[in-house]
Amino acid sequence: MASSLVPSTAAAASGNGRRPLVSFSSSLSSSAAPLLRRRAAAAVPLLRPRSRRSPSKICAKIREIFMPALSSTMTEGKIVSWVKSEGDRLSKGESVVVVESDKADMDVETFYDGILAAIVVSEGQSAPVGAPIGLLAETEEEIAEARARAQSQGQAPPPSPPSPPPPPPPPAAAVAAPPVQAIEKPAVAAGPKSTVLTPYAKKLAKQYKVDVASIVGTGPYGRVTPSDVEAAAGIVPKVAASSPPPSSPAVVATAAAVAPAPKAAPPAAPAPPIPGATVVPFTTMQAAVSKNMVESLSVPTFRVGYPVKTDALDALYEKVKPKGVTMTVLLAKAAAMALAQHPVVNSTCKDGKSFTYNSSINIAVAVAIDGGLITPVLQDADKFDIYLLSQRWKELVGKARAKQLQPSEYNSGTFTLSNLGMFGVDRFDAILPPGQGAIMAVGASKPTVVADADGFFSVKNKMLVNVTADHRIIYGADLAAFLQAFAKIVENPDSLTL
Repeated sequence: MASSLVPSTAAAASGNGRRPLVSFSSSLSSSAAPLLRRRAAAAVPLLRPRSRRSPSKICAKIREIFMPALSSTMTEGKIVSWVKSEGDRLSKGESVVVVESDKADMDVETFYDGILAAIVVSEGQSAPVGAPIGLLAETEEEIAEARARAQSQGQAPPPSPPSPPPPPPPPAAAVAAPPVQAIEKPAVAAGPKSTVLTPYAKKLAKQYKVDVASIVGTGPYGRVTPSDVEAAAGIVPKVAASSPPPSSPAVVATAAAVAPAPKAAPPAAPAPPIPGATVVPFTTMQAAVSKNMVESLSVPTFRVGYPVKTDALDALYEKVKPKGVTMTVLLAKAAAMALAQHPVVNSTCKDGKSFTYNSSINIAVAVAIDGGLITPVLQDADKFDIYLLSQRWKELVGKARAKQLQPSEYNSGTFTLSNLGMFGVDRFDAILPPGQGAIMAVGASKPTVVADADGFFSVKNKMLVNVTADHRIIYGADLAAFLQAFAKIVENPDSLTL
């Protein structure tokens, strides 16, 4: 049976503040697209009918909602929030749940009418790809059966709070224990400044004619939920049928009133010190980065450094900076032009037995975001001028920080650029991303004393560029020739403006 929850990428425009909707039927320009389509067609339908128990009873009305595979590297997903509550009726096209993949948060919508009978995986919890995360029923009579089925699928009751250890034997006279200070939790980092709505919340805002800019979102990262829109419109929201999630017990200490201690009573023993180390589990994004870095260890790599004069590039940057062009775009454009001259550096080896000359030059640029690292991709960077690339780059960075990138916008790179020059870093080595042939690490441009052919000294700005490459397909001479071409373009940057 066709799946009931079908994510769709068609509605993921960054300008309207809407989170991407995933679709296995959408066409991804990355190399992972065939794998995603195979998974969707063969192994991971999001909803499937329960098995038949008897010929006289139709058992296809309760469907399992599955954790979708949102990218080729995704093995598990995290539930950011349930847009709907247990007992809510669903209409075709409504968002049901927000899932965090390894790089982005994506809404999943339903293509069926029904009732969200049971939530199997709660908000903040993770589940493997293909595991059931909820149950969808067609009629109210099936809700009780669906909830019983959800409990039988391994929903263990929440653990009871641990009982406190028995107090130590009191001394000769009891002494009032000092109050335990509550540990203040660090404030959660603020999310994106732009107003982010779920598709259903946007639909309600349009229906009730509510100004979304005036709504304060209560969802993750300030996300505006349907209940926020209903509250702004003066509509009393329906009370959710589900029971509230269990909360962690708070430690509260109060000083007990005791009898005055005799003067000869010994002092109380000091409390044991609180350990300072804290174990923090990986987020979904950190786990994906860790997996990719470990995978890179299996590739034999080598590194080549090259000094590049940047006086002419710095002058060009000052000229085009008022037009919105960034240094990142200038370096990406220069790298793309050099890759066009040396396509082997843009090639890929995935099986260790052959390699592929990529037909497109897609420059992935490392960007640090809250909680991890992501590489938005400037696709076909050699075919567009620096002004169009700058406009596209601004859009990609905005979507990356709002966690709204499509998979094809962060996993389709054929060459990666990592720039730490803005931090004053002289040089560094970058780890080769899986599925690529090379990555360029760019250091800061600094004044350097140089001598010309006639023996005269002068001061020139120079930056050191280090490239890490897959030695199975790229050799030292290949990388040296590429770096020479890159340096020639940077030192004579007129071609960047063509």
